[in-house]
Amino acid sequence: MEKSYRTWLIDSDRWRAFRPRSGDVVVATYPKSGTTWMQRILSLLIFRSGQPVALDSLFPWLEVNRRPIEEVVAGLEAQEHRRSVKTHVPFDAIPKLEGVKFIHVARDGRDVAMSYHHHCTAYRPGALARMDAIGLADPSVGKPYPRVDPSAGAYFHNWLTVGAIDGQPDGTPYLSYFAYEKSFFDSRSDPQLLFVHYNDLRGDLVGEMRRIVDFMGVDIPRGEVATLAGFATFDSMSRDAAKLVPEYARNFGGSTLPFINKGGAGRWRGVFQAADLALFEKKLRAAVPEPYADWLLAGRIASGGIDPSGM
Repeated sequence: MEKSYRTWLIDSDRWRAFRPRSGDVVVATYPKSGTTWMQRILSLLIFRSGQPVALDSLFPWLEVNRRPIEEVVAGLEAQEHRRSVKTHVPFDAIPKLEGVKFIHVARDGRDVAMSYHHHCTAYRPGALARMDAIGLADPSVGKPYPRVDPSAGAYFHNWLTVGAIDGQPDGTPYLSYFAYEKSFFDSRSDPQLLFVHYNDLRGDLVGEMRRIVDFMGVDIPRGEVATLAGFATFDSMSRDAAKLVPEYARNFGGSTLPFINKGGAGRWRGVFQAADLALFEKKLRAAVPEPYADWLLAGRIASGGIDPSGM
């Protein structure tokens, strides 16, 4: 039986309403790990066109509690092309889905925290009020959405030491990054699961897109993959941001910047305290074995070829 996770944003039980089709692709990420980037890549490979599409409605986020799940499922049922959805819940919350492929995109947790801080501090009052109401109305949550400290360093300390749900000692205002990644490591031998690292997308976008093509089992010539990759660069996505994520922009006063930001790495240096960085390393290596931890910090290319599925 899969686990259940409920917060101000999500209810993982909504996955029980999903009716899978063979060939569906699920983008599975901890928030701010390259979700929109991977969705854009999939849109390019599915439609074989650089035309921007509204990713947030076409490839919906199943467990987010903004729309009735029946409405979301009906929209998916009406799609005739190969489908994709996104999820931010741990792998142990998702039912076994025959014929469905999962792409887990991971990122260094320090970069995740820096980006998530930027994201959370951009919420507008209306979005915060909606999450407050959800939390107060749900007995399993029972409190308003926790406000994020404007200091990135203070936020990182809280993210490491304060849990948002019972049974998790860290991750506020979301779920534990360490428990999340452990759930994917524990399922690493699943042939329907592909591990992709954010840094590898940055370092070799065309090569990673070819890996994804092979995993999806589609026949796209190498030259065409390289052409399509030109529409998945940060410059291209920033240019098309208003068309790629129009729905989510409303939570940020019309700005798409929190979703398609700088895409860099290491911006936490000089911001996070040494003691907190040491605590991050300790928690990471206590949660998952060293090779997987090394992969999470660097990716396959920089780690000398570490591949989680081969561990």
